[in-house]
Amino acid sequence: MAKVIREQLIQYLANGQFVSGQWLGEQLGVSRAAISNHIASLIEMGLDIYSVTGKGYKLSEPLTLLDEKEIQQKLNEWGQKNKVEVHNIIDSTNSYLLRRLPNQNHNLQVCLAEYQDAGRGRRGRKWISPFGSHIYMSMYWYLEQGMAAAMGLSVVSALAVSDAIKELYQIDVQLKWPNDIYFGGVKLAGILIDLDGQALEPCHCIIGIGLNINMPQKSAEQVDQPWTDLQAAITKNTSKSDDSVINTIDRNALAATLISKLSLRLQQHQHEGLLTMANEWAKQDFYFNKAVKLITGTREKKGICRGINNQGALLLEVDGQISPVYGGEVSLRADS
Repeated sequence: MAKVIREQLIQYLANGQFVSGQWLGEQLGVSRAAISNHIASLIEMGLDIYSVTGKGYKLSEPLTLLDEKEIQQKLNEWGQKNKVEVHNIIDSTNSYLLRRLPNQNHNLQVCLAEYQDAGRGRRGRKWISPFGSHIYMSMYWYLEQGMAAAMGLSVVSALAVSDAIKELYQIDVQLKWPNDIYFGGVKLAGILIDLDGQALEPCHCIIGIGLNINMPQKSAEQVDQPWTDLQAAITKNTSKSDDSVINTIDRNALAATLISKLSLRLQQHQHEGLLTMANEWAKQDFYFNKAVKLITGTREKKGICRGINNQGALLLEVDGQISPVYGGEVSLRADS
């Protein structure tokens, strides 16, 4: 019930106009005190809402919500076969699609959300997911090649994010093995791959992408690593002000483009493997030919990053010998 009320409150407040607490209570069949409590919850979710006695509640700026029909229409026009769902509030887009395995997902099905209250990153980290500020997206992919080919999916996904940002905003990003997209040397987006299946058989894959667009200050304080957002990247790349950049980022167009690019990259991977994409990765590899350290638990291994191979493994040179390093619970850092 609380989730339904909060979703309806967001709809009433989205246009950025004042709405009285009494009117909201009458519409939703709850007390003004209950409305006040729900507003406090929305603020905790990252919405910038303020109140003025005698006027009511107001968002600091109008909110353009993701539009399932608009995104689906764009994809249909481009000849893409994705089925798209948009949720206002969800635990995790990856978890949602995982719960629907094995028979309730269509191949290339997508789940988008405005807010995740249990968003996940790699290595069990929480993915900070303020409401309506970023892109939180997951796509289901049936990987016929099986789990052995799954390592390459982070490469595929990172290139798809790069494709979308390049096409819409003419921005070149950097790629960091195994699952990050950087701009200006700090994190702009991250990828989480969840797998379900047997080692030697085709498997179910959920590809999650979190792309920072306009990070609220309160949410930024919760992030425990250097970050940037698309707004800052566009501002740095052009002469536009922050305010004009916000107005140029159409999240519906961005979501549709990202879905399309990821779908195309997955199909390319299915037919060609990573041969061509490994070469493309090399041009954007943030650590290529740099001194790095691999961290696994409490262990560190130092060497020179020599890119990736055709299976998506990191090529690490140690004492003149180059060896592939496959994924797992491993982090790559600069050896400064």
